[in-house]
Amino acid sequence: MNNEIKLKRVAVLGSTGSIGTQALDVIASQPNALQLEIIAANNNADLLIEQAIKYNPNAVVIVNESLYLKVKKALSNTDVKVFAGEKALCEIVAWDTVDIVLTSMMGYAGLKPTLAAIDAGKNIALANKETLVVAGELITKAAMQKGVNIFPVDSEHSAIFQCLAGEFDNKIEKIILTASGGPFRGKKASELAQITKVQALKHPNWVMGAKITIDSASLMNKGLEVIEAKWLFALKNEQIDVIVHPQSIIHSMVQFADGSIKAQLGLPDMKLPILYALGYPQRLATNYPRFNFTDYQSFTFEQPDVETFRNLQLAYNAMNKAGNMSCILNAANEVAVELFLQDKIGFLQMSNLIETVMDKASFLQAPTYEDYVNTDAEARAMALEYKI
Repeated sequence: MNNEIKLKRVAVLGSTGSIGTQALDVIASQPNALQLEIIAANNNADLLIEQAIKYNPNAVVIVNESLYLKVKKALSNTDVKVFAGEKALCEIVAWDTVDIVLTSMMGYAGLKPTLAAIDAGKNIALANKETLVVAGELITKAAMQKGVNIFPVDSEHSAIFQCLAGEFDNKIEKIILTASGGPFRGKKASELAQITKVQALKHPNWVMGAKITIDSASLMNKGLEVIEAKWLFALKNEQIDVIVHPQSIIHSMVQFADGSIKAQLGLPDMKLPILYALGYPQRLATNYPRFNFTDYQSFTFEQPDVETFRNLQLAYNAMNKAGNMSCILNAANEVAVELFLQDKIGFLQMSNLIETVMDKASFLQAPTYEDYVNTDAEARAMALEYKI
C-alpha cells in the first residue's frame, strides 16, 4: 500500500463562515498534505483581509464588487492577488493550481460556483447542502459527466460516506440520519409560540452559523440533509430515515441488505468531516480531542416530532414532489429564517410561510438551470410578501 501523501491545493469558498474558518485551521494544521490556494467571501471583507494576511493564499475573491478597493488596498503590501464578483469566483475555481474546491458559501449562493468548479473538473468538498437541495439532479449529472468526486462535509453525510467505505458493491437497505433534536426537543407547539431568536441560537451540541443553527432548531436542517442524502448516495426517498439522538455522538448509520448496521461515531467537531473530505482517501493524523465511552454512559434515540417541527415533513414533501419543489422549499426557508432573525415573524410562522410558498409557487417537473434561477427568485419574492 502506498502511504505517500500527495499535496492538495485547496480553494475555500465561504472562508469567513463557520465551516470556512474551521477549514482554514484544518488546512494550516496539515502543511504536508494541504495547501491553501484561494479564499473567497461574499461580504465579510474585514475577516477576508485578516485571513489573507494570516494564511497567505495565492488569491482572494470578494464577491461583493463594491468592497474590491477596500480589500485590494489592504492587501497591497502582500503577494496575494485580489479579485471581485461572481464571474471572477466562477473563473478562479478553474485555475490549474486548484485540486479541490471546498464549497461552504451559505445557501443558494453556492450553486453557480459549484457548477463552475465541476465544469472545470475539480473535485468538490461539499459543505453547502443547499446546492444539492436546489439542483441535486443537475449537480450529480454534471459531476458524473466530468468524472468529479463530491466528498460530503456535513457530519451526517460524512458519516454515511465513511460507513460505505469498502461497501460500495453491497446493497443499502436504508440510511439513518441522526439529529440532535435541537434546543427545543420535546416541546410542543404551544411552548414554541413565544420562542425568541436568542433561545433558538443556543444549540446544545454544535457551534455553527446563525442560519444553520435556526435550521437545526426548526429541524429544517435535517430536512435539507434528507434531500442532500438522496442525491449524494443515489437513494430512493423511502431509503432515508431520521432518528433523534440527543448526544450527537453517532453521526449517522447505514443498514445493509443483510440487516446489519454500521455507524460512525465521534465528538461533535466539524473539523473531523472537513479533514476527511479534504484528505480522502487518507486519514490524516490529528491531535484533536478523542471520544471516551466512559464520558457517555448511555445513548438514547427517539422519533422526530414532525407535527410540531413541521419543516422536516415539508422537506420530505418537497423531495417526494420532485421537480423544482426543493428549490422552492429552500428559497422560502432562507427568507423565513432571515425574517425570524429580524424579529419580523415568529418561530412557528416560519413553517407557515414555507408551506404557503410551496403551495403557490410555479411547479416544474423537469427544470433547467435557468428554471432554478427563476424559481428561486419567484419563491423569494412570494416569501417576502407573506402576511402574518
